[in-house]
Amino acid sequence: MNKTDLEKYQKWTIMHKEMTKDAIKTSFQVNREYTLSKDQYTATTHDNFLAIAFTIRDRLVERWIQTQQSYHKKNVKRVYYLSLEFLIGRLLGNNVYNLGLEKEVNEALEELGFDLEEVRDQELDASLGNGGLGRLAACFLDSMATLGIPAHGYGIRYEYGIFNQKIKDGFQVELPDEWLRSGTPWEFARPEYAVKIRFYGGTNMFYDKNGKLCVKWIDTQDVLAVPYDFPVPGYKNDVVNTLRLWSARSTEEFDFDYFKNGEYDQAVYQKILSENISKVLYPSDNVHQGKELRLKQEYFFTAASIADIVRRFKTENVDFRNIPNKIVIQLNDTHPALAIAELMRLLVDEYELVWETAWDITKRTFAYTNHTIMPEALECWSVDLFERVLPRHLQIIYEINDRFLKDVAVQYPGDLERLSRMSLIEEGYPKKVRMAHLAIVGSFSVNGVSQLHSELLKSHLFRDFYEFYPDKFNNKTNGITPRRWLLKANPKLSSLITESLGENWVKDLGQLEKLLPLAEQQLFRGEWQKIKNQNKKVLAAYIAKTNNISVNPESMFDVQVKRIHEYKRQLLFAFYIVSEYLKIKNNPGALTVPRTFIIGGKAAPSYSMAKLSIKFINSIADIINRDKAVRDKIQLVFLENYRVSLAERIFPASDLSEQISTAGTEASGTGNMKFMINGALTIGTYDGANIEMAQVVGPENIFIFGLRTHEVEELKRKGYNPQDFINQLPVLQEIFHLIQTGFFSYNQPGLFDPILHSITSYDPFLLCADFAAYCQMQEQVSKTYQNKEDWTKKSIINVAKSGFFSSDRTIAEYAKNIWKV
Repeated sequence: MNKTDLEKYQKWTIMHKEMTKDAIKTSFQVNREYTLSKDQYTATTHDNFLAIAFTIRDRLVERWIQTQQSYHKKNVKRVYYLSLEFLIGRLLGNNVYNLGLEKEVNEALEELGFDLEEVRDQELDASLGNGGLGRLAACFLDSMATLGIPAHGYGIRYEYGIFNQKIKDGFQVELPDEWLRSGTPWEFARPEYAVKIRFYGGTNMFYDKNGKLCVKWIDTQDVLAVPYDFPVPGYKNDVVNTLRLWSARSTEEFDFDYFKNGEYDQAVYQKILSENISKVLYPSDNVHQGKELRLKQEYFFTAASIADIVRRFKTENVDFRNIPNKIVIQLNDTHPALAIAELMRLLVDEYELVWETAWDITKRTFAYTNHTIMPEALECWSVDLFERVLPRHLQIIYEINDRFLKDVAVQYPGDLERLSRMSLIEEGYPKKVRMAHLAIVGSFSVNGVSQLHSELLKSHLFRDFYEFYPDKFNNKTNGITPRRWLLKANPKLSSLITESLGENWVKDLGQLEKLLPLAEQQLFRGEWQKIKNQNKKVLAAYIAKTNNISVNPESMFDVQVKRIHEYKRQLLFAFYIVSEYLKIKNNPGALTVPRTFIIGGKAAPSYSMAKLSIKFINSIADIINRDKAVRDKIQLVFLENYRVSLAERIFPASDLSEQISTAGTEASGTGNMKFMINGALTIGTYDGANIEMAQVVGPENIFIFGLRTHEVEELKRKGYNPQDFINQLPVLQEIFHLIQTGFFSYNQPGLFDPILHSITSYDPFLLCADFAAYCQMQEQVSKTYQNKEDWTKKSIINVAKSGFFSSDRTIAEYAKNIWKV
């Protein structure tokens, strides 16, 4: 390189490092011209998005490389976070904020003639998750980077993430989520680190020349796992961690023998079959092929991740016994639990460690987070399927189980029932492998995600294991990242907070407590109300555009957005809405507070009751919104295709957050925290993280109703009969009569009979038992809302007390108490 070229290169490099408005403008123009081969005349809006994305990416890359070099040079202990879901959403805005460039980027684009929001809307959500589990994983990655923790996320690069939801005639219709159809500027393919993943085949056991038993996994069908890396920047600290997502590729791209004989479909059959593994998030497990694909997905990404982790360990270390000092692997629920068996396979079969040494290493390396209370939600795989797909791993799990049960038998001699309950294999037809049991036995830490959830794990779900391993169990209440859910989602409120407190709250959310004295100031409350009203107008405009419904921003925005599931009780909310409709029809002057009810969420494609609930809600909306007598008092909107970018519009505009799951069913919830940090008040049951929210804000600043967990258990123990409650509630009787007579389905008689039958016959989630208490608390909500000053004060208090629910606090607890990093 001559002197002139060197000077050009140095100038170009400096330009792509600088964080000024002018440097960003120059980078934008260079990227548009030389990366995209476009100019101001030919560039589309999407091209302009890519140009600014590459501009931001350039500034991430240097920090990314330096961060990873630092980890390698210091040979630090690393955290590996394995999750089948990462609901990362859109990344441009998040990366801009974490680099501290929002002002410079806004000004640069404005001078270039573009609007940042319009450009950002070109980015498709990376919907690589179904709900709270995936969004939590994304928040945790943000916090790990912000706290400077050496960490890597591992998951699957689904070609089609969670489906796009369309509402047609009130029904949910699933469409492919083609988030990669135009590519993504944030990923870097790393084919040089591809890993061969094996399936099927059999095992060959033999003794080596030293008399040691050896096992080889043979005659396998292989798939390549190709990694794609996404940078994960911390907030204004120059740390950039990595999210590595695996994509399936065939080891045989094309069979020419089939092709030359005219069998064109067969020529690419193996490629299509192999690559199905990373096509879709959560294939339907109602059919055998879906179950098998799901099992293959889980092994595919865990095996690739373990191979990658061991490869990285070996670059700086020699002794495998040092793995627990350099590696901690956090399992985000049971989906990655196969990683335990896979690490054992590598250590014993490939690296020829003796079983006892390998098992000691393994159980000191893994930590397990449980995310469910309901036994039916715990993953189990039939032994027949497991043996066919992963024959060697089944042998390993049997060996783990045999040794484990011998230890249990020593502590509890003669207790055969306990041995059966704790076994990694569930006897019966068919026999099943209990993945949660494998995760517990193979980990040094087992944590729940809220106080109640963790106590229920110890007292109910995993009681036997808690009695056997009392020191393993602990609680780490979930949290959310304030960078995404306040700083970025609610810039107006963030600006008001920063003007009042300074900007340190973004990395230390506990500083929001300094807002408490300001809640007493009328001028500050006025500014707070003004921002809430502006956010409501933004959401109202979105609703008008997407739903063709004009809602009143002056009404209370009463919101429930989350995955559609019976235990989350969207139907309880729907019945209350109908009761309010009937109240107005019977007495037009009865309603004192106009409300806009907003519901959103996706139902699993095979979950018929949840999908019918969506239709029921939309049918109610159709009746209410067409009725001129009520629509200036109540309206109901179902927002289709609920996703991260839509959530960022909803939370800042919400007045009331509906967190109404049956007590004892919600592990934690994080949507409740996102509403809280944006100033919404909560109406909810004493369930999940609602309990800790009530503790920090005080009972006067939250609306808690309904049966407690022990009351739910007692009612069920005595024999719950929903008719006992229905007979005492005329309004429920009227609602059910309307359903029965086809009021909500006049052109499809009997459509909602399954809902009616479920609720009136056995009501598994106790809607009828909680309905009266729920309606009474809603009356209290209305009374409180009428006093705008008091409501605003409570809103400020909720935000001020939200510091505990930062994922930075959660991750700091993981780092100190579990990971020891």
